[in-house]
Amino acid sequence: MAWFLYLIECRDGSIYTGITVDVAARYAAHASGRGARYTRSHPPERLLAVVEYPDRSTAAKAECRMKRLTPQAKREFVGQVPRP
Repeated sequence: MAWFLYLIECRDGSIYTGITVDVAARYAAHASGRGARYTRSHPPERLLAVVEYPDRSTAAKAECRMKRLTPQAKREFVGQVPRP
């Protein structure tokens, strides 16, 4: 089963990073306030990027690497990925 890394731009300009098997459902959860604690206090504005990985382990490693990047580096990454 494919897993997806996704990046969400929040209303305050911050970028949230997560992984899931269903991006649409997960984004809807974030938007409705049922997602992560972070997006409850930083409501999502839009989905910036989605990248597919073959399994959870690979997606989780990519998430960990992404979370270490600066906001500027995350935006540069988004510029290189096709829009969702």
